[in-house]
Amino acid sequence: MTVHFGVVALGHVLGEPVDVASAAADYTSDVDRVLGWGYRTFHRAADGVGLTDLAAEAGAKALANAGVRPDEVDLVVLALSDLSEHLYWDAAGATQAKIGAHGSEAVLLTQACGGGVAAFDIVAGKFATHPDYRTALIIGANRVCETYWNRMEINTSIFSDGAAAAVVQRDHPHRRWINTEIISDGRYADFMMMDVGAAARPFADGEPVGVKSPQKRLEEFFAGDIRKMFEFVSTIRTNNHEVVRRACKRAGITPSDVRRLLHLHDSAPALTLLAKDLDMGLEWTNASVAAAHGHVGCADQLMSLELVSDELAKGDVVALTSTASGMHWLCTLLEI
Repeated sequence: MTVHFGVVALGHVLGEPVDVASAAADYTSDVDRVLGWGYRTFHRAADGVGLTDLAAEAGAKALANAGVRPDEVDLVVLALSDLSEHLYWDAAGATQAKIGAHGSEAVLLTQACGGGVAAFDIVAGKFATHPDYRTALIIGANRVCETYWNRMEINTSIFSDGAAAAVVQRDHPHRRWINTEIISDGRYADFMMMDVGAAARPFADGEPVGVKSPQKRLEEFFAGDIRKMFEFVSTIRTNNHEVVRRACKRAGITPSDVRRLLHLHDSAPALTLLAKDLDMGLEWTNASVAAAHGHVGCADQLMSLELVSDELAKGDVVALTSTASGMHWLCTLLEI
């Protein structure tokens, strides 16, 4: 069954801007390495502002931009890339309530930085199985839990607090969903894992907690096997461009037919490499948005789509792409 829907409007919110060069020493001893990633600014939410607060604000902005009332929403899909405010708690339901979309179904996605891309596939499936659903609200939100997560030392990107949302409607002709492709490789599911704090190993008094640095995780996960480490890094790189090729093939196009690739807000070196693997230049990506705002988790692609919209023309194809712990590689194609 073919499902047709498009993005009616977008909206995003960000924490307060912070200069990277001024703040880097507060987060890392390797300042030169962090500055080499090319970020100028990141965003930090104020104390007391939770993930669902950011999500609800972005969702409300998108609804206002679309001229859609909360009670007209049939489906809310919330994607998050860090912890929400509470355990044993449904962040999607809480966000739905804060927005006032009480009559809608609420779905929670936890595929880390890929949730905002995967959400389009969830909407396609829900629209296919619920013919009465007409309007959906996709939200990607990130609020760094700094107790466990160092913004500048967990990955090769600087994490920001914020959220972005898209109102999508059945049969809307603009920013039309073409398809979503996802590659998953569960062999690496434990790579990003924080090994303390859940059912298998609850918190203990005095025990240090937090996600470890990439180098420490590589050494422990692969038990020092350099060959397996290189295989992992190679797999990440290969699947970053392979998922785009697969999505394009299914759509009957090639990557060269894609007008812009809006990836997670990775570092400039990483985005340069991805563009090169697809025979394109850095300007083809959203590197300028990434440098200006940092990595806002699973909100990146929706936020970039809003911020580059003036550079796109009717009929252009845009790829929303991501890499997510799990591991997952994702690509959603939209036609402007």
